[in-house]
Amino acid sequence: MESSAGAKRVTLAQVADLAGVSVMTASYTYNRPDRVSDQARAKVLKAAARLGYAGPDPSARSLRRGSTRTLGVVLGEHLSYAFDDPQAVSFLAGIADVCAARGYGMTILPITGAADDRARIEDAAVDGYVVWTTSDDDPILTAVRSMKRPATVHGGPATPGLALVTIDNKAAAYAVGTAAFAGAKRPAVVSFPLSRERISTIGPGPDPADVLFPVTRHRLEGYRQAAEAAGIPWRDVTVAVCATNDAAEAEHLATSLLTSAAPPDAIAAMSDRQAAGVVAACHAADRAIPGDVAVTGWDDAAVAAQLGLTTVAQSLRDQGAACAHAALGEKPASYANRWSVVRRASTRH
Repeated sequence: MESSAGAKRVTLAQVADLAGVSVMTASYTYNRPDRVSDQARAKVLKAAARLGYAGPDPSARSLRRGSTRTLGVVLGEHLSYAFDDPQAVSFLAGIADVCAARGYGMTILPITGAADDRARIEDAAVDGYVVWTTSDDDPILTAVRSMKRPATVHGGPATPGLALVTIDNKAAAYAVGTAAFAGAKRPAVVSFPLSRERISTIGPGPDPADVLFPVTRHRLEGYRQAAEAAGIPWRDVTVAVCATNDAAEAEHLATSLLTSAAPPDAIAAMSDRQAAGVVAACHAADRAIPGDVAVTGWDDAAVAAQLGLTTVAQSLRDQGAACAHAALGEKPASYANRWSVVRRASTRH
């Protein structure tokens, strides 16, 4: 048999013909072996080996049963992010828990902003989609909706026809911001990206209405409310925007803040990973925490306990599982209030 890329796929009918059995018998050999005698099965497998037949086409099998038994996870990040970022790992583990319990597989669909993003969504052999938090203007949301399959978005944006699983980020940011900014005169925020362009900047508090990532927008709204409740105008709050959720980048930006003419005396970070970078910058600048600089994080990851960080606790694993259930056509439970502030030694009490 030819093994070149252009060789035609061996069919089950050819295997059945060589084995001297019916096509149904050959099919049962692979799909319902309990209905085939040992002798007939041996003939089919011998013929298959001789012809180089690897087994039924999975896509054809999926078409027959109307299901691929696979969920697609649309990830608007570099593929390695799924394995490097602790919270992405937790989120994917939650999806995997549900898939394993239901006998489903999971396909990660990385979206890069390239022209073939839509085709990647449309060509995916999946029964439903889970979309990792993205921006209001992401065209991939339209592509997912057009597939007419169950789908859910984690974190936002809220999209007609798609389920949404998220906590109340604004309320949580207000609560942890209140802890961060207590007694502060020059608060700052280390932020997630504002748009899909992922531009790293340092400047006065931006208008949250101009921010296209809902998670970032809602957290900035909460921090703004906390600052204003403390008597500090939002324009006087410095916001350092990171291009990624990365400790090294957060440390670099925090170093710039701490060595400026008016260094902050409180820094609220949008993740524990960013907060770890802020803590490293404080140590390098010989700034005591919380005496000189109060620091807060978000997620209550293992590093938060290690560093004694005040943070927002939420379970990305539970949210991932909820997203998977919704992508299987179930109605997700509300996660709006499933968060809490964990107070530790990094803030002033």
